[in-house]
Order: sequence, then C-alpha cells, then structure tokens
Amino acid sequence: MTGNQEVAKKAAENLLQIKAIKLNLNQSFTWASGWKSPIYCDNRITLSYPRIRTFIRQEMVKLINEEFGLPDVIAGVATSGIPYGVLVAQDLGLPFIYVRQSEKTHGLGNVIEGVVEDGQSVLVIEDLISTGGTSLKAVETLRKAGCTVKGMVAIFSYNFAVSNEAFKEAKIRLLTLTDYDILIQQALENDYITQKDMESLIAWRQRPEKWGE
Repeated sequence: MTGNQEVAKKAAENLLQIKAIKLNLNQSFTWASGWKSPIYCDNRITLSYPRIRTFIRQEMVKLINEEFGLPDVIAGVATSGIPYGVLVAQDLGLPFIYVRQSEKTHGLGNVIEGVVEDGQSVLVIEDLISTGGTSLKAVETLRKAGCTVKGMVAIFSYNFAVSNEAFKEAKIRLLTLTDYDILIQQALENDYITQKDMESLIAWRQRPEKWGE
C-alpha cells in the first residue's frame, strides 16, 4: 500500500527518469528466482542522484512519523535496504541495525548486525518488495530476537498477490513510496510505453511465473 498519491507519482517518475526501473517488452529480464520479466527494478541507482536520494529519505521519514510513530531502532534488510535504513536512522536520530539473509560463516556468526535489545520496537526499511520472502525473513529474525516490529517501509512494490497475502499472514503493515500500478500508469502518461505495452505489463503481473512460455 502506498501513502500519498502525489508522492507515489513523483517517486515513480523519478525511478523512470534515471532508469532505476527498466521496461522492455521485447527482451525480458531474468530474475534471481528464474522468472522472466519485462521489468527490472534496481533502486540502488537512486543513491547516485542526491536530489532523488533526499526525496526518498524525506518521504520515508514522513511515512514513519505519520503512520507508525517513532520506533526504538531502524533496521535495514541486507543488502539493498541498508543505505536507506542508515539515511532514515540518521535523519530521525535513531540507532541502526541490519539483518543478514543468513548467519555469517565466520566471527560471531551474527544474523543481526548492530545493537538491539529484547523488547525494543523496530521499523524495517527495504528498497523493493517482490514476493516478500526475503523481507519477511528479516522480520522473523527480529521477532525471534525479541523485537516488536512496528512495520516496514520500502521504495517500491510489485503488488504481487503472493506478497500481499504473505504480509497479511505475518501481520506486518507495509507502506511503499510507490508501486507497480502507479509506475506503469506514469510510464503510459509520459510515453515510456504504449497502451499495448500497458496491457502486456498488466498481464505479466497477473501471472509472472508463466511469462515467456
């Protein structure tokens, strides 16, 4: 679920302008999951654009203040959620931690890096939500450590039915700056895609695992 609609449109346009979102209906991208896709999102590119980076940080901070209230700690999901987690924590004057995908194979074997105590409230920062598996694994890790997870804020979500159901089941409120529906509408309005492309993109999101078969 996105917050302010004007913010969502501006965020989508920013991602399109700097090609953090790439759309290609003729030659599909292959995701780590093996899915074939006409869209690829790399929000790490936003870090190279100070104006857009500042916009994302400021809007994330607004969402936290207005929708969740201040937590005790900000947590980033490794690796792409770390930079914006740090920026948000710095802006709010809060401690920062990050959650690995798995235990380190050396040293202390930490999954959570940084200092967090049993009973503290945590707000999780992500860059991108696809199926939601990685993000919710981080939530589970924090809960096992005794934390209360207030919710999650991310830059972009594909709004897959599977991820929406997973967040609902995990009882985690997710808010994003923008999402797939707003993104493709902005792409159409600004001539990044045609109406025919739009129809294909809508069809892909309905059955992404079958794309290209």
